[in-house]
Amino acid sequence: MRVAALLRASMAALALFASSAAAQTDADAALVERYVERQRAAAAQREQHEADARAGALRPVSKARDHIRGNPDAPVTLVEHSDFECPFCKRFHTTLKQLVDQSNGKLRWVYRHFPLEELHPAKARKEAAASECAVELGGNDAFWKFADRFFELTPSNNKTDIDTVLPRIAREIGLDETRFAACLASDRYARHVEEDYQNAVATGGRGTPWSVIVSKSGKTYPLSGAQPYAAVKQLVDLALEEK
Repeated sequence: MRVAALLRASMAALALFASSAAAQTDADAALVERYVERQRAAAAQREQHEADARAGALRPVSKARDHIRGNPDAPVTLVEHSDFECPFCKRFHTTLKQLVDQSNGKLRWVYRHFPLEELHPAKARKEAAASECAVELGGNDAFWKFADRFFELTPSNNKTDIDTVLPRIAREIGLDETRFAACLASDRYARHVEEDYQNAVATGGRGTPWSVIVSKSGKTYPLSGAQPYAAVKQLVDLALEEK
């Protein structure tokens, strides 16, 4: 009987020890998990602060220089840095048109150039310059007519025959083809395009489309890629709440 009792006591002690060890292991695991989560949260916060700081380098919108769609005095601004040869920019163009049209004058869309030559050599910059020639000859409305028609007509990713397409668009939107060709040949908008490109990089842009949403108070919301309508609208709504 004594042996049996001793065995039962030993087994109980071992079970208690095992239970305590398991509980300690669970507690240690929980501590590690909480530590990892805190580190992740801190890293995410640092990244957000860095993104906000970069977005603060955004060049102020100029009605004289920039291409604005929607209410020029809207409380929220979305500055898009785009590449005419980018297929994602082509898709995002439609999304932003819908957002502006449905914003009831609360959102203005500013288009700036971000031609990625490592992906789209030669063509992207020439197309950007062509859009500026459209502005020179036809004003802000001509820019948007050019951009809309270009994205409608072209397949993206360096498959566009620009020697045929650019004159065609100029003709379709009512520009003087001779003056348009002379403007494009002059290369006088190369610096303009480069300035847009450099500011895109300064604000954190690494790919296209790269956008920064700005509230009336100046708070910025960086936006990378061709995000869906709902995601962009959510950020625009947040910006509208800023006083």
